[in-house]
Amino acid sequence: METIFPVVNMENLNGEERAQTMNQINDACENWGFFEIVNHGISTELLDSVEKMTKGHYKKCMEGRFKDMVASKGLEAVQNEIHDLDWESTFYIRHLPESNISEIPDLEDEYRKVMKEFAKELEKLAENILDIFCENLGLEKGYVKKAFYGAKGPTFGTKVSNYPPCPKPDLIKGLRAHTDAGGVILLFQDDKVSGLQLLKGDKWIDVPPMHHSIVINLGDQLEVITNGRYKSVMHRVIAQTDGTRMSIASFYNPGSDAVIYPAPQLVNKEEEKKNVYPKFVFEDYMKLYVAVKFQDKEPRFEAMKSMEDRVNSGPIATA
Repeated sequence: METIFPVVNMENLNGEERAQTMNQINDACENWGFFEIVNHGISTELLDSVEKMTKGHYKKCMEGRFKDMVASKGLEAVQNEIHDLDWESTFYIRHLPESNISEIPDLEDEYRKVMKEFAKELEKLAENILDIFCENLGLEKGYVKKAFYGAKGPTFGTKVSNYPPCPKPDLIKGLRAHTDAGGVILLFQDDKVSGLQLLKGDKWIDVPPMHHSIVINLGDQLEVITNGRYKSVMHRVIAQTDGTRMSIASFYNPGSDAVIYPAPQLVNKEEEKKNVYPKFVFEDYMKLYVAVKFQDKEPRFEAMKSMEDRVNSGPIATA
């Protein structure tokens, strides 16, 4: 089986290798659900600042709390596999439709400023990536963004995680296996401490840590909109015995009231009869997802079919 993880040089989209690079991205979306991008347009200086401040914030404000949690739950002495907890320290920032970064405690002003700048760059990159998907799929430019729009635009937020050294990585996952519920995910991860893996076929494959790269992966909503041509993929984080792994995952998702369904251009008559993917309101999907995140996605899609009669079938809202 081919297991060379796809790495895409985004600069090649601007030259003679554009067609080849577009094909590389399409293949990654169809066969991996993940790819890693370099030369993506976000400055290395900004990335270095984000990394330095994120690691500094963890050491100053979160490491002690995490150790207290581990001690209170007796996790260092566990003898059996833990199925209801992840070995991670996290906080969340919402960017769209309204930012809450000013409300998050313990963040230094300079860190807030840097994360705001980083979010703006990631938002632009996410929309560029979605338009690349549209071109590869034969959809009009901006189709997916419009599909995500809802009444107030897309939702966009960042999960900042640190995965400290774990004494029992065979018994406690850094993050249990799951697919992501939303749209497109942009991950800035530690380039020295590994741990992220995706499931390809029946084999877990490491997502390689690379300096200044951004990992792209696809969520369940893109699988629905592309009528299964692109698929969300199970992934997990394996805790390590040495080193703290930084993970900054930003989720460009539909608005809560956005109606999600397969793009009509990607559905043929036979598939329409089979009704493989449902039509649903994103907020309803998320309510279900929260309860069954670490289970297979297919039952979630089936559950949404029972709610289709309640969904407004009007045209996609536009900005």
